[in-house]
Amino acid sequence: MSTARTVLETEEHQALRAAVAALGKRYGRDYMTTVVREGKHTDELWAEAAKLGYLGVNLPEEYGGGGGGMAELSIILEELGAAGSPLLMMIVSPAICGTVIARFGTEEQKRRWLPGLADGTLTMAFGITEPDAGSNSHRITTTARRDGDDWLLTGRKVFVSGVDIADATLIVGRTEDARSGKLKPCLFIVPRDAEGFGRNQIDMELQAPEKQFELVLDDVRLPADALVGDEDAGLLQLFAGLNPERIMTAAFGIGMGRFALAKAVDYARTRQVWKAPIGSHQAIAHPLAAAHIELELARLMMQKAARLYDEGDDIGAGEAANMAKYAAGEACVKAVDQAVHTLGGNGLTSEYGLASLITASRVARIAPVSREMILNYVSHQSLGLPKSY
Repeated sequence: MSTARTVLETEEHQALRAAVAALGKRYGRDYMTTVVREGKHTDELWAEAAKLGYLGVNLPEEYGGGGGGMAELSIILEELGAAGSPLLMMIVSPAICGTVIARFGTEEQKRRWLPGLADGTLTMAFGITEPDAGSNSHRITTTARRDGDDWLLTGRKVFVSGVDIADATLIVGRTEDARSGKLKPCLFIVPRDAEGFGRNQIDMELQAPEKQFELVLDDVRLPADALVGDEDAGLLQLFAGLNPERIMTAAFGIGMGRFALAKAVDYARTRQVWKAPIGSHQAIAHPLAAAHIELELARLMMQKAARLYDEGDDIGAGEAANMAKYAAGEACVKAVDQAVHTLGGNGLTSEYGLASLITASRVARIAPVSREMILNYVSHQSLGLPKSY
């Protein structure tokens, strides 16, 4: 399928795309469906991606990373997704947790976690969403209070990916500001075996190797150095992780959309019902062309967001990352829907691997923030309109 995606990229980025695409092709959709069916994890692909330096490409070289940024990491996830074998934990472990620790962690925290996150021997989950808070981070009730030199962390989290395979979870809690008495967000590293740290798997219709969990933190005692960064930095540290999360979710959606579109184009090119392949009919061809255009536009915004973030423009990256995530989510859902529709009944068979994407594609619209909340953000941050909340 012809594409102009390489025009704006360096030769290094083009080479990275080609190499990751080759890796993804060796695994593909069949690998992912087998892993899900057998209740396993993507250990083989994760290990090989780590060995090739892909998992830590965004982390500092002095801690075993590749010294790149979101531009490179998003290429890797997109290409794995386009091959049908995306690694969801790439969004969480190196992109969110690795970035936050690299930017704000102590030297000890960096040496403890970054080399392992880079080479894949350590993974870290990320817990922010709560049952009663949703997208409203100001309603987070997980709180940390001092007890001597320690912290005591109490609260609940939901929809936390991969806790069962993570060595620790980066938890967003709130501490009391001694000056104002108000609660402010803070980030804590909670080891998986910490006393009082419980998890329950959430039954999901979504079929994926990465499971979702509810977490219960019952006076989890943490040492002083479990706090990542400055206690007073608050939202700055939080969004240092959330902007990469949005960029990587965009990559996840674009990759999935490309996978579905490629299946549909191949089918439309060869499937013949009357005298010519169905792809020659505009009713089939035009929606697929529109899906391709929307995926390409979403990629452009993702590339903009990644570049702004990598250049240190957190405010500009915040706007672009939200827009990229919105655009990619919409493009992904439309591409999957049109792909299934193009194949007709075959689009619902296991042979073509598209039906399960009908559910999976909604993730890019819903998580980590809904499209409606992004529209709220753009309406009052970008357009200057008054808030409704």
